Amino acid sequence: MKLWRLLLLPALALLLGALALGLRHDPKQIPSPLVGKPLPAIAGETLDGQPVDLAKAGQGGPLLINVWASWCESCAVEHPVVVAAARQFGDRVAFIGLNYRDKRELGEAWLAERGNAYRWSFFDPEGRAGIELGVYGVPETFFVAADGTLLAKHVGPLDADRLRGYLKTLFGVS
Repeated sequence: MKLWRLLLLPALALLLGALALGLRHDPKQIPSPLVGKPLPAIAGETLDGQPVDLAKAGQGGPLLINVWASWCESCAVEHPVVVAAARQFGDRVAFIGLNYRDKRELGEAWLAERGNAYRWSFFDPEGRAGIELGVYGVPETFFVAADGTLLAKHVGPLDADRLRGYLKTLFGVS
């Protein structure tokens, strides 16, 4: 009985330590194995049916890839922020959408109703491009350097301050 009590104390201490570390972790900061690596070549088509390669989207400039869907409530909350940023910074950063696991007509209607922040949107009805990028859910946003290197990934809806912070820190855009 005494040995059991001696073992229980260190086990509880380890459990509490692990819990404390977990509580300090920001759930929006999910590490991506692609950060620091080139954006994968993902060929497909845009929402309006044009052939496209996602890795060539920036054409030598910085790139923001915003993963969204018409069925995503958080995307609807985030979208006005992305639209405003695209209007302000779209001449210096290519804003690209990735319409994830959606129906083409619903995605087109969603953008027509809410405004289109994107130069174009990659149509990903089965989520294959999302798998290549390591998408956990929507919305997610990827920040890609002019040379095609993935610099950062944000999980969840962006607010205006956080989006401006990413653009300034990663691309020097303000």
